Amino acid sequence: MTHHNTFNHVRTGISKRVFLARAIGGGVALVALLFAGEMHAQNILSNTNFATGSLSSWTTFGPNNFVESGSPALSGNYYYKVYGQFNTTVNFTGIYQENPSAPGNTYSADGWAYTLSSDGGGIHGEDATWIEVTFQDASYNALADYRSEVVTGNNIASLGGLNTWFDLQITNQCSFTNASAQILSPGTVTNTVASLVAPAGTAYVRYQVVFEQGTDNANASMYFDDLTLNQNGGTPPPATQWNIVWSDEFNGTSINTNNWTYDLGNGAPSNPGEGNGEQEYYTDSTNNAYVDGNGLLHIVVLQQTTNDEYGTYYFTSTRMKTEGLYNTPTYGRFQWRAALPAGTGMWPALWLLGSDIDSGVNWPGCGEIDVVENNGSNTHYVQGSLHDPSGGPTETYTLPSGGSVTNFHIYELDWTATSISWLVDGVTYESQSGGSPFNQPFFFIMNVAVGGDYLGYPQSPTSAQAAAEVAAINAGTVFPQEMLVDYVRVLEQTAPLAISTTESNGNFVLSWPTNIVCHLQAQTNSLVAGSWFDQTNTTSPLVLTPDPNQTDVFYRLESP
Repeated sequence: MTHHNTFNHVRTGISKRVFLARAIGGGVALVALLFAGEMHAQNILSNTNFATGSLSSWTTFGPNNFVESGSPALSGNYYYKVYGQFNTTVNFTGIYQENPSAPGNTYSADGWAYTLSSDGGGIHGEDATWIEVTFQDASYNALADYRSEVVTGNNIASLGGLNTWFDLQITNQCSFTNASAQILSPGTVTNTVASLVAPAGTAYVRYQVVFEQGTDNANASMYFDDLTLNQNGGTPPPATQWNIVWSDEFNGTSINTNNWTYDLGNGAPSNPGEGNGEQEYYTDSTNNAYVDGNGLLHIVVLQQTTNDEYGTYYFTSTRMKTEGLYNTPTYGRFQWRAALPAGTGMWPALWLLGSDIDSGVNWPGCGEIDVVENNGSNTHYVQGSLHDPSGGPTETYTLPSGGSVTNFHIYELDWTATSISWLVDGVTYESQSGGSPFNQPFFFIMNVAVGGDYLGYPQSPTSAQAAAEVAAINAGTVFPQEMLVDYVRVLEQTAPLAISTTESNGNFVLSWPTNIVCHLQAQTNSLVAGSWFDQTNTTSPLVLTPDPNQTDVFYRLESP
C-alpha cells in the first residue's frame, strides 16, 4: 500500500542532545543539531523522491513525464522518468516547482540522475538533460539562472556512466535570454558558485528538471530521484505545507463505520435506478464491499438471479458515502488511489455531493463534483465533471501510452475559492471556475453502478427494454467485477508537520500538530539502521524520560 511519509526525528539520551528535522514532502528528512538563533537548511521542495507514486506538487511541461516504481529507484520505491516528444524538432519536457522567495535568500541545490542502457541505449545523440534553479520577479520573469552540468552522451562517462546514479550539483551560474520563456537560452556558464543567491527583485525561486530532445529523435530517457532545494539563509519559507487532515487507508479487516454508511436498494419508487436507469441493487453486504486486510477496499459487482431477495435486479453492488459522518473542509486537495473495473455496463465513480442536501436542498442545487467516472467499455479514459443549476461542465482525459483504468492511478481534485482542477497521476487535465454552490463542505461517495444513461442504457430497470440491456451486459462482462481503493485523503495547507521539543524537570516533552493525520514512531541507537516501530497510545504532548543507560532513541512522525 502506498503511503506518503513525512519524517521528523528527535534524538533523546542522557546527554540531552536534541535533533530535529523539519518536515518536507516525499518521505525525505533533513537532520540538524539545534543551536539557538541559527537557521537550518530546509528542503523547500515537496514530493522530492516521488513517494506519493505520482507527480503531485510538480507542474509538468511536455507529454512524457512519468513516475515509475521498483528498480532502479534511489530511495524508497519510486523515481521520475522523462523523455522527449519525437517530433523531429528541438523540444523540451520536464517538471518544476515554484516557491516564494526574497532578495538575499541563499540556497543550495542538487538532484540524482540515472540513464539506463537498455532503455533506448541511455542518453545519446542530440539529447541533453539538466537541473536548474532560476530566481524570478513578481511577474515570473527570470532574474538569475543556475544550472547543473548538462548531461549528454558525450560526457555521461565522466559523470559516472550508464546504469548508475550520479549527483548533479547546481553550481553553474549561466547567462540567458528570453527571461519570460519556460526554457532560458543560451545558458552559457559565466561563473561557478557554492551558494545560489536571490538577486534584488526576487519574488519566486523555481527548481526545474529539463530534458531536451534534438531533431534526430534519439530515444534516450533519464530518471531522477531525491531532488533538493535547500534554503540555507535569509527569510524563512512560508510556514505552511500540504498535509493530510483526514484519510481512510482501509487498513484492518473491516470497513470503518465511523467514516462510511451506505445507500441501499435502487432508488425511491418514484426514482428507480437512482434516476439514471441503473440496473444494480445496492447492498451493505460484505459480498459487495469489504476490506481485505492488505490495505485495499473492494467494491464488488455480482450477478444475481430473479428468484432471490433482490427481486427483478440482476446485479448487486455497493454505494458508500460519508454523508452524516464526515464533511470535507471548504476547499483543499482530495486524492483517491484506485483501480477501476472493466466491462459492458460498468460505471465506477468517485464523487462528492454538497452537504446541504442533508437540509433539503435538492440536486443539482447542492452541487456535485465527479472526481472520476468511467464507462467500463472503454478503459483508456476518465472523466471529471461539475453539476449545478447552471450546467455541467466536463472534460475527459486519455491515459498515456495505452494506460488502463484497471491499473492503479491517483485521481486528484484541487479545489480553491476560484477554481477546481482535476489531475491524474499528477497531470492536470481540466480546470473549471468555482463559486456557488462549490463554496461549502461536501461529502464523499464511492460506487460502481451497472447500466444507466451515462453508458448509453437509458431504460428504467423495471421496463421491458431493460431485459435486452441486461443481456448485453452479461454478454460483454466477466463477473465478478470490482473497484479497488487504496486510500481516500484530504489535504489542507497547514503549519508544517514537525516535532517540537522542550525540557521540563529533566524530561523531554515532544509536541506535534493534532490536526494532521500522523503517528509517532521510534527506533534506537541509529538513525539509518534498525527498524522503526509505532508508538501505541501516544498523544501530543508526550513526556519522555532520558534513558539512564544512555541509549539513543530516535522519533519520527509518519503521515498518514
